[in-house]
Amino acid sequence: MQRKAYVPGAAALLAALLAGCTGGSDGGGSTDNSNPGDSGTTSAAAQPGRYATLPEACGAVGRGTLDALLPGIKQLTDATQQEKAYAGTPSLTYDTDRRVGCRWKVESTAATDHLSVDFERVVSYTNTVSDDSQAQTLFAQKQDAADLPIRTSPTPSTPSTPSTSPSLTPSGTPSTPNTPNTSVSPSTSPSPTAPTTPTTPTEDIQPRVLDDLGDEAFIDDALTSSGSTAKQRTVTVAFRTSNVIVTVQYEEQPATLGTVPDSKEMQDKARKLAAQLADRLG
Repeated sequence: MQRKAYVPGAAALLAALLAGCTGGSDGGGSTDNSNPGDSGTTSAAAQPGRYATLPEACGAVGRGTLDALLPGIKQLTDATQQEKAYAGTPSLTYDTDRRVGCRWKVESTAATDHLSVDFERVVSYTNTVSDDSQAQTLFAQKQDAADLPIRTSPTPSTPSTPSTSPSLTPSGTPSTPNTPNTSVSPSTSPSPTAPTTPTTPTEDIQPRVLDDLGDEAFIDDALTSSGSTAKQRTVTVAFRTSNVIVTVQYEEQPATLGTVPDSKEMQDKARKLAAQLADRLG
């Protein structure tokens, strides 16, 4: 019958279409050569932080510095106790590659002093955020938690404008200028003026941002009452260098009730230690 003549033609057409589809891959003419995960624009991964390890915390503070911050060490007569005091107590951490610390506590005849140092190495697990950027974010949160007082510049006072209105002389007889009295009574003789001693502005020891330590830093100072009248001062210095955040905390509680620890002295000691730790990292 005539219908059967169309079947071979249809089969040939189908075979030709199939050959055209497979021929492109055999001849290497396919234009789709992308792999899963490849994109037209490849973004560079964020840079890792400068530090891949941390120092041994209890060995990071020299004996001379411990003598200055913890005077009670030199007062210990037992050599074993003194060595133990110098050694400090490592802080409990679960990943020493990421965080280490050490604590010291020594009593003296004048006060009980505490010192702690803490090193935190920040690692970002996001390809688009560098370790340094992540550390910067964490340090900003730490500084915000310290609640440092806001610094405001004093508003300059507006100088008063001198009066320009002329003085009026009443009409009539002109006034005679007063003749200065040259006779000086002993009781009214002027006393010699004492020389003025220039005053030195008081050094700023309030909690504040520091601009001479690491990439960024701040210092906090808090005075609290322990018990009835004993005062304990806590000075904290924190700084960031690349992807490492270092915190120094120095506390002192005098043995004599009513005695207040000196703020400037404690701040100077804590800042000196922080600078030494920054140099050690560098």
